[in-house]
Amino acid sequence: MTETNAPVPEALYHSLTDSVRRLVDFTIRSQCDALTIESAQAKIDAVADELGRALTPGSFGVQPQLNGSSLAWGNAVIGLRNALAPPLAVHHDDDGTTWAETTLGAAYEGPPGQVHGGICALLLDHILGATAHKPGQPAVTGTLTLRYEKGTALGPLRIEARIDRVDRMKTFAVGNITTPDGVTVQAEGVFITPRPTK
Repeated sequence: MTETNAPVPEALYHSLTDSVRRLVDFTIRSQCDALTIESAQAKIDAVADELGRALTPGSFGVQPQLNGSSLAWGNAVIGLRNALAPPLAVHHDDDGTTWAETTLGAAYEGPPGQVHGGICALLLDHILGATAHKPGQPAVTGTLTLRYEKGTALGPLRIEARIDRVDRMKTFAVGNITTPDGVTVQAEGVFITPRPTK
């Protein structure tokens, strides 16, 4: 196989990551025999060695694009190349609501059949933070307070948030997770806009 320096189409990374997500799900739920597991492991190790021939040193980070946009493809929540990310597509409505919908499967389980509470916190932290973030003015989490109303069943869910108020450098945001069973987690967060560096 000939390697080139031609850019890889975004859709190909998306497809590769989806394949890895499928692999993670099947790894958790597989009931195959030992010989099949050993065979699969050898193939996975060979693929890992192949992909490992050219790696970005350290983390992926946020990489600038020529058009001025940036890529956070390694991000744990929205990363297009991160198979651990659901990933979320974040939407901003005209009424100030920020939201995302996703479906969580076996890789996100805590209690049987339910989403791990830490994953719920991760999703809410990201959506509340996206609500507080303004172009050119990132906001970082100061505090995040959660109230778990009931278990969040694996499957489809919606995460949404809005700004409650702003006090100088602090943005106060509120949000929740809902499933077909209703609201499962409520959140309040304080997000800090760092002072500009000189």
